[in-house]
Amino acid sequence: MASKSRYVWVEHELKDSSESKIPFVNAGLHYGFSVFEGIRCYATDTGAAIFRLEEHVDRLLDSAHIVGFRDLPFTRAELLEAIHKTVAANGFSACYIRPLIYLDGAMNLVVDSGKPRLMIAVWEWTSFLGAEARERGIRANISSYTRLHPNIMMTKAKVSGNYVGSILAKTESQRLGFDEAIMLDPQGYVAECSGENIFVVRDNLRRVCVYLAAQNLGGEKVAAAARDPRRLEALVRAAFGPEGDWFVTASATSVMPGNTAPSLRSQMASWTRCPTVAGAGLEWTSSSQPSSPRMTWCAGAPCAALRSCRKYRAHR
Repeated sequence: MASKSRYVWVEHELKDSSESKIPFVNAGLHYGFSVFEGIRCYATDTGAAIFRLEEHVDRLLDSAHIVGFRDLPFTRAELLEAIHKTVAANGFSACYIRPLIYLDGAMNLVVDSGKPRLMIAVWEWTSFLGAEARERGIRANISSYTRLHPNIMMTKAKVSGNYVGSILAKTESQRLGFDEAIMLDPQGYVAECSGENIFVVRDNLRRVCVYLAAQNLGGEKVAAAARDPRRLEALVRAAFGPEGDWFVTASATSVMPGNTAPSLRSQMASWTRCPTVAGAGLEWTSSSQPSSPRMTWCAGAPCAALRSCRKYRAHR
């Protein structure tokens, strides 16, 4: 992390990051009972632009519903406004946004005995896997850890506790000299990396094959720019052979090529963040793909308007 948050959203207001404390006795901390989102804000000529903010917020609320939160102490509109205010207060032109809803109390392992609490932090996260990885492609191995079976946990929700397996898998891979781990599902098919979805390329990006283990908002955008619509397939580990082109997507990594055939790495370099009227997007700019649609799936963060907000001025 290059720069940490100066201000963090805690429940209903902005607070100095040094004051953003949580109680020690809560199910979110002890048992990993919290749900979260990872969202990117990009710098553009017209100001900060948050990538698919409303879709991310909807997925966060879906996750909260899936794990059993009944009455959240905020509305969808209030959550959107809180994210905008947190980005604006910290003054980052580009940043990573992490809203999190954790369960306070509930040490008796019953959701209804605790209370949901909201926190939002933003920080500059320029390179999740390292600057070199984007140039040479990420090096990954097949992990000894298996992705959770869908009947073991609520795998379609972004639950904090689900990521313990991801931490174990990535730590194992990096200790072996790799950048990332490729995890298989309980049936032996390729599921995902520790925190990214995987795309396998066929026919020079004419066909994009992907096994989407979970909803991936960035992945949907990348697939939409392929020459033909994406194909949802169950991938086997043989897809990552010497001639197999592949890449990963996630909010933290954006688009990152795998270290396999050099043809894909050179083509992935032409995926650039392009400012548009609506915000920042990814556009395929290769000469072999001149007519690909420009992506405009970002919403501008109203930072200029927030500068006149009383709460914003109070935290400058």
